[in-house]
Amino acid sequence: MSIKEALGKKKEAVEAILQSFLAEEKGFDRIGREAMNYSLMAPGKRIRPILVEEAFFLCCKEEEKDVLLPILHSFMAAIEMIHSFSLCHDDLPAMDNDRVRRGQDSTWAHFSEAQGILAGDALSLYAFQAVLETFQKEKRKNPLLSRYEGRVLSALLVLARESGIDGMVGGQVVDLEKEGQPLSEEELFFIMEKKTAALLRASLRMGAILGGAEEKVQEEIALYGEKLGLAFQIRDDILDEISTTEELGKPVHSDTEEGKTTAYSLYGRERAEEKVREYTEDAISALKSLKEKVLVEVDHAFTTKDNASANRDNAENTILGNSDKKSESIMPKRKSVLSKQAEESYIFLKELALYLASRKN
Repeated sequence: MSIKEALGKKKEAVEAILQSFLAEEKGFDRIGREAMNYSLMAPGKRIRPILVEEAFFLCCKEEEKDVLLPILHSFMAAIEMIHSFSLCHDDLPAMDNDRVRRGQDSTWAHFSEAQGILAGDALSLYAFQAVLETFQKEKRKNPLLSRYEGRVLSALLVLARESGIDGMVGGQVVDLEKEGQPLSEEELFFIMEKKTAALLRASLRMGAILGGAEEKVQEEIALYGEKLGLAFQIRDDILDEISTTEELGKPVHSDTEEGKTTAYSLYGRERAEEKVREYTEDAISALKSLKEKVLVEVDHAFTTKDNASANRDNAENTILGNSDKKSESIMPKRKSVLSKQAEESYIFLKELALYLASRKN
């Protein structure tokens, strides 16, 4: 299966999860709930929830996966809610003033500016509500889940920190404050690291925490996410200049028209493409380093010859009277390997980095 096909399949699974967390559209505040759901279910890549899931499966022990699955799904929904909240506000007239998002009306353009603001506000809080309500419900069904409370709280802290002033919102603050002004390379990378990389980094770290990863593993997977995010944003800047509104599903050349400094305007296309490759290589390097830290020990039989060959040789030597010339028997040894699902997640994350670096939309 190609990476594009795998992404499509995983995206469908995410869509089903998001559907299960939609706010119920009823009551006097129904329009607000409709605006929330409209924003959350707008067409998108669903990269962030996919990253949460892959990090979880890369790090989690086999015996813990089933019991933690509902909690995992709530975190996958939560990160997409946070991302959707950021887009709700990003598109507002006071910010980027974009009427089109993901090939359809942006939330404020479809409802109203006020409802666009409120939908973003609601989603930013509903993300935490979704996780906490799910955890409470699952604990009632299985009290043993209480042992994972520390993981849930740690992952929620990451979500809060990387979404707020220390992460995404902090990047937006500087982006707006510096609008129309030339940016230094340091300022530009501060914005990119906070505004884009923060949520990708958070997605991976949350999945790793929920999967029981040690601090060193969390740091490596967060580094992968950070480098992936920088490559992703620079590629976005390039596409904003060379693509079309139809291909991207949002207005192009908007950054140039607003006088914003981007990686494209700072470096030019050729150097910006080099930066994408550089950060993609850095991401893959971090992933390879991470792989060594999530290996598990298993019994593994190995020798200089396979079983069938060894048996044939021993039988032949017995017939010929050479009983002292026996092939080495196969003995169980301890070998460090990735579990099957972890191996699949590792390969997927590696291919994803390469795919995003060359994407067309």
